[in-house]
Amino acid sequence: MQNQTQIFGLRAIIEAINSGETIDKVFLQKGLRGELSTELESLLRKHAINSSYVPIEKLNRLTKKNHQGAVANISPIAFHNLEDLVINVVESGKTPLFLLLDQLSDVRNFGAIIRTADCTGVNGIIIQKKGGAPINGDTIKTSAGAVFKVPICKVDHIKDAVFYMQASGIKVIAATEKTDALLYDLSFKEPCAIIMGSEGRGINPSTLKVVDEKAKLPLFGDIESLNVSVACGAFLYEVVRQRTAP
Repeated sequence: MQNQTQIFGLRAIIEAINSGETIDKVFLQKGLRGELSTELESLLRKHAINSSYVPIEKLNRLTKKNHQGAVANISPIAFHNLEDLVINVVESGKTPLFLLLDQLSDVRNFGAIIRTADCTGVNGIIIQKKGGAPINGDTIKTSAGAVFKVPICKVDHIKDAVFYMQASGIKVIAATEKTDALLYDLSFKEPCAIIMGSEGRGINPSTLKVVDEKAKLPLFGDIESLNVSVACGAFLYEVVRQRTAP
């Protein structure tokens, strides 16, 4: 799967971007110079494509081919437009349930969350264009193919999605330990979107300031946090419980 979603070479990546291919991330060799590399870097900025500068050894591990200092991962899915998705869900008559992921870094956590999202009827997942885990072979495998079923949107910043949800009448709830409110104290029966934070940092503090409500899970052991995919499952199934209870 990884090889099927990977291209390499400066000109090949430039052509892929110009032809509208969905590029998930580009790895560039540190210190790369030249006209083509300058053109590629300009395109990456223009299209807000996630990229990072890495040692040549990293590129050599990604591919044995002549990569010319650049390797790109092509996304195996087409991303949805956030505004169109929200409008379609609202107009469908369903009670909206969205999931916002604030820069999760582990592809297996990402895949597991997508799988749970499909099982719990999530209408769409919103991720940030930069800084998060890619959708690659590991993501697809861990999601058990759910990545092809749950609509996924990309935004410049998670706060963009928060503001749009709120303007659309959708309550935004942050899953965070920085609150006294428990998950079970909140109502999820109305339209809502749940934000899950990254494995290390959690939810960006600036994003926490603009959400409608915050909630946490009760923890009784010595460990102070749950794996993000496990916590996400607990939140989503509380939504299911509330919405299906007589």
